[in-house]
Amino acid sequence: MSDIRDSYAKMLAQNPAPAGVKFEAVDMGGVPGTLVTPNEVKTDAVVMYIHGGAYIVGRPDGYHGIGGNYAKMLGARVYMPDYRLAPEHKFPASIDDTLRAYEWLLEQKIPANKIAFSGESAGGAMVVSVMVAAKSKGLPLPAVGSSISPWANLEHTGASMSNREGLDPLNSKPVLDILARAFLGDTLANHPLASPVFADVTGLPPILVQIGENELMLSDAMRLATHLADNRVRVNLEVWPAMFHAWHFYATMLPEGQQAMESSVRFIEVGLADAKR
Repeated sequence: MSDIRDSYAKMLAQNPAPAGVKFEAVDMGGVPGTLVTPNEVKTDAVVMYIHGGAYIVGRPDGYHGIGGNYAKMLGARVYMPDYRLAPEHKFPASIDDTLRAYEWLLEQKIPANKIAFSGESAGGAMVVSVMVAAKSKGLPLPAVGSSISPWANLEHTGASMSNREGLDPLNSKPVLDILARAFLGDTLANHPLASPVFADVTGLPPILVQIGENELMLSDAMRLATHLADNRVRVNLEVWPAMFHAWHFYATMLPEGQQAMESSVRFIEVGLADAKR
């Protein structure tokens, strides 16, 4: 497992931190995390960025690129919780930790309407599932969410799981099946907090769903967007032509990555502004 995590960290290193931001360790109510602060803070709103990695790899220190870009582009502080990973800590440890990190933000007297969620892949799914968990606990919900390439259905029943096989360089269905089982343990794949396409999403704030046309997760991301809309959640679905899983990581070398980041930032800015009214 350590070799897999090391390889993933090397891949993430291709998206370096931008200039003009600083990083520091923070204790988010018992959950370790990273605080990203831009040199120019323009707002008292904050972002909680939930990293991906199939729930088994990834640490906030590998996400300095995307976390730093959000901080710099929004002029806002970004918090990245370092949730526990499977298979050592199976479902629902990652969701429990991220929910605790959100509770901690609220305990710091940051109003919910000044908090945005964003995340990619497993983190993109957790953007929704942590909101659902927060709602179940009676917590106020954040203002807005941005879900990038969400791994939203661990049953892997979407058509793109087969008809996009070989087009997405970062994923394959057999590997995703193994990763899902490592995360779930004995939990069924249709558990609503593991697969938010099955969750009660009524009352959630506006959510942006971004997905690449060549992704195995395309169909299930579209299903998530439809599920949100059917439950009267304001949702924007962006399907990016010819893009692959979490292409935002390559924003420094891929124009579409930068453009997708800019679109996410705009959606967050509008959501935060609307929540003030």
